[in-house]
Amino acid sequence: MAFPISAALMDAIVLAVVSREGTYGYKITQDVREVISISESTLYPVLRRLQKDGFLDVYDREYAGRNRRYYEITPSGRTQLALYLREWQDYKERIDHVFDGGMAP
Repeated sequence: MAFPISAALMDAIVLAVVSREGTYGYKITQDVREVISISESTLYPVLRRLQKDGFLDVYDREYAGRNRRYYEITPSGRTQLALYLREWQDYKERIDHVFDGGMAP
């Protein structure tokens, strides 16, 4: 992709993916990779930051004889995701307006 992904946009993408269902790190990576290129080494610091900020809860569950770490969005994470979505819509509309030949409102 020619455009860099900011930390805020990465947070928004991860929160959106996790908001669909509680899920584990590898699955989150695969879901995010459907839209942008990301490595697990990039994703896990994002997950830790979102957990530290209170936007994600983390729990372990046994799977195939070993523990798997799951992530679930918190109520404050849902609030933050809604804020990100509003900000994204505003940003997208402004950029689309410029691309469509107008000037930024």
